[in-house]
Amino acid sequence: MNTLSLSWRYLWARPLASALNLLLLSLALAAITLVLLVRTQLDRAFERDVAGIDAVVGAKGSPLQLILSGVFHIDVPPGNIPLSEAQALAQDARVAQLIPLSLGDSYEGFRIVGTTRDYPAHYDAALAQGQWWQAPMEAVLGAQVARNTGLTAGGLFAGVHGLGGGGEVHGEEPYLVSGVLAPCGCVLDRLVLTSSESVWRVHEGEPEDEAERRALEAGREITLALIRYRSPLAAVTFTRYVNEATGLQAAAPALEITRLLRLVGVGTDVLRGFAAVLLLSAGLSVFIALWSALRERRADLALLRLLGAPPRRLAALLLCEALWLALLATALGLAAGHGLTALLGWLLEQDRSLPISGTVWLAQELWVPVLALTVAALAAALPVLAAYRSEAAALLNER
Repeated sequence: MNTLSLSWRYLWARPLASALNLLLLSLALAAITLVLLVRTQLDRAFERDVAGIDAVVGAKGSPLQLILSGVFHIDVPPGNIPLSEAQALAQDARVAQLIPLSLGDSYEGFRIVGTTRDYPAHYDAALAQGQWWQAPMEAVLGAQVARNTGLTAGGLFAGVHGLGGGGEVHGEEPYLVSGVLAPCGCVLDRLVLTSSESVWRVHEGEPEDEAERRALEAGREITLALIRYRSPLAAVTFTRYVNEATGLQAAAPALEITRLLRLVGVGTDVLRGFAAVLLLSAGLSVFIALWSALRERRADLALLRLLGAPPRRLAALLLCEALWLALLATALGLAAGHGLTALLGWLLEQDRSLPISGTVWLAQELWVPVLALTVAALAAALPVLAAYRSEAAALLNER
């Protein structure tokens, strides 16, 4: 019987102790994998959705709320702002582009966003079917929206008042699906895009005469505006100008996301610390198990020595036992980490939030088996050394 198969049999000769060691090590590796996957995917999502947006302008309130609602669409906006004030900002010499966003309605939990075609063009979005909206009350669905609702080009749907669903249905003004976006891996996947005129029409209704039409147009509002600067120097003065000289609020996505990630980092640090404690506990448990196994198998080791097994063979048996445990824990830990990430992604998808996938594999995960093997090798170091130095006579005399 070779060393690998014999060490495997020795490992499961004590099933309860081996199962406990495997559980501790697997939990630690699963926690590390979960933190790695979630943090990396969140960083990528934030970086992808914020790219090219220098500032977000909206109503006075929390700057972070403004960013979360205007860029990631995972929060409620602080309010609306006059369209005329946004148009005035668009004429500012520091502004290269202003993209208006009008929020307020949703469909099956997915937000309906009134905007211009500059918004999907900003993310280089492409159509999978149909065409872009050509007139009011036509809409283009994000890939996730189309997948979850089953709507295709040519279908009809009615928006619901409010961003969370459960509000009044605007059945008198249905939308026609003119197209469906190809998956882009960005925030557009979970949005329904239409023209700003569509949102105004749903909430204003048809004017009875020209005077009413003009009054409605004069009082029109949008929810947010995404700003791209003409030059990096505009970042020095633009947000301060908006916050101090107007009734609006401007927030820099890069700054607010840095603050948010710092808060998220506290949670990930706690989980990393928990994983480190589990790793330490698992390493100590493996050491105790191997040291106990060394004392319990004195007769077996003495017999192997009498049959001509060299000291390195005895040492290899204990080392392989620890490495078997590390390999099993690596497989279970990676599987559990990806499974937990997939579960978290499913929960976030039900909440129409940021996309997290358990099918993503990262190059950094190669450190997981390295870490497991290192912990197992360190835990086995003293028992392996003791086995290597043992003599048959001494082993028999200890009985």
